[in-house]
Amino acid sequence: MSYAIIAICHLSWDWVWQRPQQFLSRLAQRHPVLFVETHCTETPATRVVIRTPEDHPNVTVLQMHLPAARWQDGAFIDAERRRALQAALAEDLRGRFDRAVLWFNDPMAVVAFAGHLNERAIVYDCMDELSQFKGAPPALLERERILLTRADVVFCGGQKMRQRRLPLNHNTHFFGTGVDVVHFGRARSDELVVAPEIAALGGAPVLGYFGVIDERIDYQLLAELADARDDWHVVMVGPTAKVDPRDFPQRPNLHWLGGRPHTALPALTKGFSVALMPFALNPATEYINPTKALEYMAAGRPVVSTALDEVKLNFGGVARVARSHGEFIGCCEREVERPSQARIKRGLALAAANTWEAIASRMEAEIAEVLVPVRRVRRAPAKSGELASEFGSFAYV
Repeated sequence: MSYAIIAICHLSWDWVWQRPQQFLSRLAQRHPVLFVETHCTETPATRVVIRTPEDHPNVTVLQMHLPAARWQDGAFIDAERRRALQAALAEDLRGRFDRAVLWFNDPMAVVAFAGHLNERAIVYDCMDELSQFKGAPPALLERERILLTRADVVFCGGQKMRQRRLPLNHNTHFFGTGVDVVHFGRARSDELVVAPEIAALGGAPVLGYFGVIDERIDYQLLAELADARDDWHVVMVGPTAKVDPRDFPQRPNLHWLGGRPHTALPALTKGFSVALMPFALNPATEYINPTKALEYMAAGRPVVSTALDEVKLNFGGVARVARSHGEFIGCCEREVERPSQARIKRGLALAAANTWEAIASRMEAEIAEVLVPVRRVRRAPAKSGELASEFGSFAYV
């Protein structure tokens, strides 16, 4: 079935490659995708930049730069986002995204866009419990409630997230994290050279993490892990968000490498003796289903995680799951000394069965169901009067 997709996302296409980019880049192989970003910038007036990302010719990125001086004026932000996108669709993008499927990763955008773009269906892809993240706007829960009542189909990245949303939308499905097995499988290739920053550590065991470094990380655990074995190196790869790097624990064998491009991750991961998911158990992690779990598995690495519910539910047969700092360190020692080949084998099989392509195809089937004309119910536009417009500074980068 042919249709275009207009995706409204709280992340940037060029930031850390996460669930929205993974799914939408696959869907773009069959559907033109307009990826809409919103940025709060020091500009006197709204500025729109449209471009095509390298290697993704069927994706169009629309960057909407809104004036920081008006950012706290929720009614203005709603109206200005709508005006800017409608203008682009009528002018520079004329005829390319008519009667599109409107895809939301950003619940805060429902008032601005739902019912205003002549969309043929509304999809909500719920990737995280965003309301529990640091700096979440006060209006986020109510806006998500509106989106759930208006969406034709809802996808959730975790089983707990699905159960929480089913009462508001019965057409809600669990589609967990996927993985690019070819990309991360390169870490198992004899031809791939270990990344130089890992090789420079001299061959000692490396316990590594890649991903966003934010309020979800257990920093005390990292300090204790580094202290427990000074013959190990603990390596943290990724950009920071909503935390101050000056507050990070510092140890000679604890390395904060900063962000690296997606293309560099297999060479980095190849040098990991153990792949870490050192998440704190707090409101921001209560519902997360880490994308990196399957990526580590596709790379053939042993995985040690803190006791996240979704990790226990989805990956308990592969990852070693620790319920305390001491147990976490013990699991790492076990995997460094004698990696479980049975767990690694199960991880490779699990990764192979959960590619982004396979999950995107199942999502397409659900979208096709709601596009059957007899089932389509036309809805009125969302109105800003349905709740107070409070944006804050959350999530837009």
